[in-house]
Amino acid sequence: QVHLAESGGGSVQAGGSLRLSCVASGYAGDTNDRPCMGWFRQAPGKEREGVAIIYTDSGATVYADSVKGRFTISENKSNNTVFLRMDSLKPEDTGMYYCAADDCPRVYASCIRTDCYASAFVRRGQGTQVTVGT
Repeated sequence: QVHLAESGGGSVQAGGSLRLSCVASGYAGDTNDRPCMGWFRQAPGKEREGVAIIYTDSGATVYADSVKGRFTISENKSNNTVFLRMDSLKPEDTGMYYCAADDCPRVYASCIRTDCYASAFVRRGQGTQVTVGT
């Protein structure tokens, strides 16, 4: 059972930066069963939105158009941590940010860039709040 724990959220002014971290545990991180990882966000009254995905089997990354060029997803395999570096933050980036994991084959079958079926990436952490002021 994969356990995910996010940290790094907070309140910043527009144009500021934050780095979110997600520590994954509960799987053999140095074997072929490492899950693919994604960051999602949800604002009050809105649906879950895929922000960035890293395909841990290849290192490939994909981003939502709304964050491309401003956000960077990366991973540290040695300590099973995934990061989301967020620069040039905008008020519309405000929301609860979740780290999520799923088997890479399902991610390949269920996601087009960061748009994923609801059945994908259901394993997620508790979330970390990001608030961007004007």
